[in-house]
Amino acid sequence: MPAWSAYVAPALFVALLGAAALSDLFRRKIPNWTVLALVGLYVVAAFAHVAPTGPWSALFAALIAFPVTYGLYHFGIMGAGDAKLFTAAALFAGLTWLMQFAVITAMLGGLLAIGFLVVRPRRAFRGLTTAGRAEGAGSGVPYGVPIALAAAAVGVLNGFLSV
Repeated sequence: MPAWSAYVAPALFVALLGAAALSDLFRRKIPNWTVLALVGLYVVAAFAHVAPTGPWSALFAALIAFPVTYGLYHFGIMGAGDAKLFTAAALFAGLTWLMQFAVITAMLGGLLAIGFLVVRPRRAFRGLTTAGRAEGAGSGVPYGVPIALAAAAVGVLNGFLSV
């Protein structure tokens, strides 16, 4: 494998996380193509031996993340796109970094929610009600942003995104 290949996967990882976060921020939707591309990127990176985690660790991390995030989605705590993005990014965290990924995501998500309460209190409180959630796109908190930032932070911590 050429030396440059070790730079392509991290660059694509950051670009895909950025695309998902920006879409969530502006449209409150995380495109499926970004999630599928992250999964595909992990598979290619694993075959190229540049993935930050081993395949079994990545698979088990995703198998843990999926039912947890699905439960959060089912109870209206997070959106479907957020759940899919977290599960796909968990591949890059692996079992070793999954807990850190979850904690950093929760901390950043909490800060974002507090920010929404300070900047737009009426809209934030309305989003906590059933009627507010029924308003659809443009309501709620864009948790894709903290998920993407946490995934990048874990990428730095585990050496995938060497700085």
